[in-house]
Amino acid sequence: MVFWLISTPKEESHQHQWNRLTEHTKPMATVGKFNLPNLKVGTLDALMSLSDDLAKLDQFTEMVMIKVYNYMANALEENDLQKLPEYTKANNKDLRSYCNSFVWDVAKFPTKVSIKDIHDIIAKNMTKIEKDFKTKSTTYNNLRSNLAQHEKKETGSLVTRNLGPIVNEEDFVIASEYLVTVCVVVPKQGYKEWEGSYWKLADFVVPESSKKILEEGDQALYTVTMFRKTLDAFKNNAREKKFVVRDFQYSKEKISQQKNEVTNMQKAKIKAYVPLIRWLKGNFSEAFVNWIHVKALRLFTESVLRYGLPATFMTAVLEPNKKSEKKLREKLYALYGNLDKSASEGPEMGDIPGVFMSGDYYPYVYFDVNTAFVEAAREL
Repeated sequence: MVFWLISTPKEESHQHQWNRLTEHTKPMATVGKFNLPNLKVGTLDALMSLSDDLAKLDQFTEMVMIKVYNYMANALEENDLQKLPEYTKANNKDLRSYCNSFVWDVAKFPTKVSIKDIHDIIAKNMTKIEKDFKTKSTTYNNLRSNLAQHEKKETGSLVTRNLGPIVNEEDFVIASEYLVTVCVVVPKQGYKEWEGSYWKLADFVVPESSKKILEEGDQALYTVTMFRKTLDAFKNNAREKKFVVRDFQYSKEKISQQKNEVTNMQKAKIKAYVPLIRWLKGNFSEAFVNWIHVKALRLFTESVLRYGLPATFMTAVLEPNKKSEKKLREKLYALYGNLDKSASEGPEMGDIPGVFMSGDYYPYVYFDVNTAFVEAAREL
């Protein structure tokens, strides 16, 4: 979704001006009033400087908001993904409704203070959201990463997998001063060779001690028992045959400890998940609200710089219909081209009031609100 925020000088017959806009754009867009309060302007020099600051704040606020949204979309468990539209709201309204029925939030952004003060309030809000986001996302990323590493050990190849859940105590000679049981991964093409000659790989290998524990894919896990003193020679000779001797010693206590570690990590992740999603949901809403108020500040500021004082202008929000953007732009030029004839000639951007970092120049003040990041994340 893309919304166009525009302003034009207010005419004597404001209702006629509004009707003309809605009637001429009706086939191409949904049009709503974008109500702006009377804000404290200050000097025009200060407003010129503030215009640049607002443009930077716009970019910063959008960046933080998109980070929060994308992380939320990525962090949601599979069975919660369908709730993403429910979590993508601003003040409990879907984004379309919020933009099309925008009302300035006086409680959060008091109009009795200067525009610079409102700028600073939003900057402080967004800086805190960004700081908290970094802390919370880093903590949760560490939880996910550590758990994923342990889970990977449970599901990988027999060459790398944690053998604790696979083997049993009776498969091993335990607590012997002289004997040791080792685990060996044998490729499928080597089964016959292993079973016919494993005791020849070194001296003092116990004959008929090999046992196939698990066959999986193109490899199998065997155990074999030998005297400890021959273990190094056995490893070297097995390596030449492409048999992998795993560095594993059976310990009931260690296996139980590893199992508890994974269980505790899973519990920690589950415990952190709900508060994290709640925070992401609430702060996405907060960031979006701040972002739209930055857009409103820019629309007001550029309108004053373009049209002068007193600050009397008509502001509107348009949501173009699909494939109607070009026609809508032409219709708006037909309506407002007389406000600035140079706009049709494609003037150099330079320092033209009303287009600070805003891209193309139009005879009316224009900013867009692009929520394409929502659709992009949902398609992933």
